[in-house]
Amino acid sequence: MHDIIIVGGGPAGLTAAIYALRAGKSVLVIEKAGFGGQIAFSPKVENIPGFGMIAGAEFADKLAEQAINLGAEMEMECVTGVEKTADGFTVTTEEGSSFAGKAIILANGVKHRTLGLEGEQELIGKGISFCAVCDGAFYTGQDTAMIGGGNSALQEALLLSEVCRSVTVVQNLPTFTGEQKLADALMEKENVRVLFSTVVSAYEAKDGQLTGLKLHNDATGEDSEITVDGAFLAVGLQPENENFAHLVGLNEYGYYDVNEFCASKTPGVFVAGDCRSKFIRQVVTAAGDAAIAAMGACRYLDAL
Repeated sequence: MHDIIIVGGGPAGLTAAIYALRAGKSVLVIEKAGFGGQIAFSPKVENIPGFGMIAGAEFADKLAEQAINLGAEMEMECVTGVEKTADGFTVTTEEGSSFAGKAIILANGVKHRTLGLEGEQELIGKGISFCAVCDGAFYTGQDTAMIGGGNSALQEALLLSEVCRSVTVVQNLPTFTGEQKLADALMEKENVRVLFSTVVSAYEAKDGQLTGLKLHNDATGEDSEITVDGAFLAVGLQPENENFAHLVGLNEYGYYDVNEFCASKTPGVFVAGDCRSKFIRQVVTAAGDAAIAAMGACRYLDAL
């Protein structure tokens, strides 16, 4: 039995592992996709203290390496349930595994939000993507669209502008919501055009492959169409907390509803990172949550 099982291997999960290991606890980190979480897909990150600029993948690798060097056990499986037992908790996975732990830290993160349009799910991977770092090279010399106007959208649009013939940024608001520095850099690109106050109303496809977007301008009421070879969605994130709602209360948006101590209504269960209700979701706030959750879990174990 492990002292602490951490569900999720992003910045929150790995930071929690580091703090718990340094406190002398045994730790298992279970991650379903890739260690490092969403940050691993950011081409460059410039707001982490101590790093003027670092590639997200490099930062993720450093976190994972630090946790492993301290003695963390890692498993690549998808957690489907956590249940209270007489002497702790049992964590089950989609792959059929079962793990026992005395305390749990839920750092299961969030997933990409979609537009919810007809045919969208079928076009994911066939013209619709969420990661310019992963898939941008497939559209070298072609026409693409970036849907969104936050930091992630601006960063990825800048990356696409380096390899694509054209990038059309579709933002539903009259202004960008991302950092001004990123917005200024994007607006200087000759092969980038920005459509503000505009939403995607439908996808166009041929033979199961995306070919274009139907657009609607909310300010003018005008409808239009653009031809694209690929469209990248950066319209926000949503939690996947339903499987653990019996342990931790959820707010109206589906995020874990916990206080600044990151402790749940279930003794021994703590929460950290983007999956919890909070004002800002950044690497630094994930790390802060993780330190608090890990220390809370250590105190819980010490009192047993």
